[in-house]
Amino acid sequence: MIGERIKQYRLARGMSLEDLAIAMGDIVSRQALHKYEKGDAKPSPAVLTRLGTALQIPPASLWHQPEVKVGLVAYRKHSRMTKTHQEQAESLVNVALEERLRLQELLQRELEQQDPSDIPVHRFTVTSLDEAEAAADDLRQKWDLGADALCNLTTILEDHSIHVIEIDVDEKFDGLSAIARKEGEVVSAAVISRRGVPGDRQRFNMAHELGHIVMEVAPGVDEERAAHRFAGAFLAPAKLLWREVGKKRTSIGMGELKILKSKIGLSVQALLMRLRDLKIIEEEHYKMWCITLNKAGLRSQEIGESLAPERSQWLEMATLKALAEGLISSREAKGLIGDQVASRDIPDSLAQWRAFIGLPAQQRQKLVEEQAQRAATMPDQTDWNEWESAEAPLPA
Repeated sequence: MIGERIKQYRLARGMSLEDLAIAMGDIVSRQALHKYEKGDAKPSPAVLTRLGTALQIPPASLWHQPEVKVGLVAYRKHSRMTKTHQEQAESLVNVALEERLRLQELLQRELEQQDPSDIPVHRFTVTSLDEAEAAADDLRQKWDLGADALCNLTTILEDHSIHVIEIDVDEKFDGLSAIARKEGEVVSAAVISRRGVPGDRQRFNMAHELGHIVMEVAPGVDEERAAHRFAGAFLAPAKLLWREVGKKRTSIGMGELKILKSKIGLSVQALLMRLRDLKIIEEEHYKMWCITLNKAGLRSQEIGESLAPERSQWLEMATLKALAEGLISSREAKGLIGDQVASRDIPDSLAQWRAFIGLPAQQRQKLVEEQAQRAATMPDQTDWNEWESAEAPLPA
């Protein structure tokens, strides 16, 4: 199990065996790391500690079996995606969701926050594409979203306990959805897309993966087409488009489509598909647009000004909250959100006090004297990092 966990975290951090060996200060070779991952050898406690530092995780994460089981619901990727890149994507998702769930449970327990709201996993049975549309309408009603355009889909998903995860992975990766269960019960879900795609494509990807999570698609129905229909209906309900463009159009121009794109947050291609699905435009007019875009080389490109990608804030806020309350160390925080953790994010709080009082008395006295000397010349500067860098054990 330790070997599997080492490989999973290494791939999730985007590191090769050589990268990991260098990050560990070359105390072991890449060959030794390979043996650990294959289960042919076991790392010593000292090596496990160094592994934790290099991977920016508590060493215990390497030998403890996760309490939650992450299952991938749908996996959209191009056929040319290599096995290595696929394995990296799956490791990234497993680690990212596992880390978020640990934060979620820590904050709920320590800060007496409410449990996650009910996640409608496979709640809507779909036997046709029209029922996929109805499922989107029902979910919007369940979440009290009305029939207007959604300003920020990421915030809506996170408010309903569905994590939004962006990963740096091969461009052949499109997206996937995942469900986490603990003792058989659903505790969380996630939609995952590739980092760096334009905002309109990102939003459609998230809505598409949401469809895979909430729909139970009957045999004989194309799941991808159902998820596409769900995504279009969730982001652009029929009532919204009828209000904006009317119930029947003989034609529609590029200028109007670009305005709709900015108002609704869907690409021109997705809007055309949506207008066809609702029979606002005829199939012939839709095909004409497809031919026109294809001849102009725009079929696979975004038309008009790209929308800015939405940014998830849940992980950053949860990490900084847990850090301030002393629930995680700054090393763990940096492993979660990187350079967004700075000295200013570590205020005079329970976190520093716990770290300080955990030090031996002689070391505490020495640090106090050093801080007093600094205060004489820089009264506004307090280097709390020194106390924490000593890695004193936190009191229970």
